[in-house]
Amino acid sequence: MSEKTPNLAQQLIEKIFAEKYRPGTLEVSFTRDDLIAAAETLGVARPKNIGDIVYSLRYRAPLPETVQCQAPPGRVWAIFPGGNAVYTLRTVPFNLIEPRQGLRVIRLPDSTPGVINKYSLSDEQALLARVRYNRLLDVFTGLSCYPLQSHLRTSITITNAIDGTPSSSQVETDDLYIGLDKHGAHHILPVQAKGGSDVLSVIQIWQDFQVAEQKFPDLIACPVAAQFLEDGVIALFEFEETGDEITITRECHYNLVPPEELGPDELATYRTASQHASR
Repeated sequence: MSEKTPNLAQQLIEKIFAEKYRPGTLEVSFTRDDLIAAAETLGVARPKNIGDIVYSLRYRAPLPETVQCQAPPGRVWAIFPGGNAVYTLRTVPFNLIEPRQGLRVIRLPDSTPGVINKYSLSDEQALLARVRYNRLLDVFTGLSCYPLQSHLRTSITITNAIDGTPSSSQVETDDLYIGLDKHGAHHILPVQAKGGSDVLSVIQIWQDFQVAEQKFPDLIACPVAAQFLEDGVIALFEFEETGDEITITRECHYNLVPPEELGPDELATYRTASQHASR
């Protein structure tokens, strides 16, 4: 796709935004019917799957510049669930979760069983397996983490952005862990994972906070995202929610290597860093 030729999803959201946006507005809500009406107005084929249109705008195709240029400085637009068949464009500090460049890579002994490496079916599944077998969540968060459920599909209740009524929205979390800290407090850790060229979005983290709040209200919410980088390096992100804002509070990069590759000098460096951090 040429950058000068918007795809169908971009054409539709551009049309809807032009009709509904008013200067200074920080939220723009629209419905599935609005997407269909926009296609009819533009004289393009009616979308066969509205869900694919929204998914594309969240994770594949960037929102048109005519939309993004209306966001306040330092913010971007992202498409949040807005109720049953309703979506809301909202301004946020960031949309896509992108690993930082130049962050120190921590090398850990690889504990992934060889048979798991051999038969992993996809990058995402391989990533989740490595996180689990190497207890990377324990290392990253400092919690004792126990897998509770994989590929959790559930619903959350949100307020309809148009009529204010409560409505249900289907969400999915790649993995779900329970964590215990040194004080005995219980944490809930929804995990989102992406491999290859796929990207993570703040929308997924927002949904995980909603799952934690509504399904596990007595536990401390600690959403985590995992991303494969080059050379098999794994980036892990931890998040915090304050009001309506989600921020990245910590990011670490790990490289799983054969244990024999970790020499005494490297281990001594890690030991020194740990002693300084604990002071």
